[in-house]
Amino acid sequence: MTGLWVSDSCQLCGTTVWLENHHIFGGPYRKKSEKYGFVITLCHRQHNEPPDGVHHNRANSNELKRMAQTEYEKTHSRTEFISEFGKSYLED
Repeated sequence: MTGLWVSDSCQLCGTTVWLENHHIFGGPYRKKSEKYGFVITLCHRQHNEPPDGVHHNRANSNELKRMAQTEYEKTHSRTEFISEFGKSYLED
């Protein structure tokens, strides 16, 4: 799996144990996450364990979405982002 933030350690806490790839935009946008490289390496705790794992913590999940949208908008417009991912995660 390739992505802007795929590595050999968790991008949130730095551990190298029990790593998993997380598609920042899931569901119907999963393939677009792959297309644009919006995949990040997280440890299992940061990925899928309550209370802070991104699958259980909306604030942490939205922070990753804001990070991806910021990256996208380096080469595309906000309107294009909304067209691709359904809404903006950044404040105007």
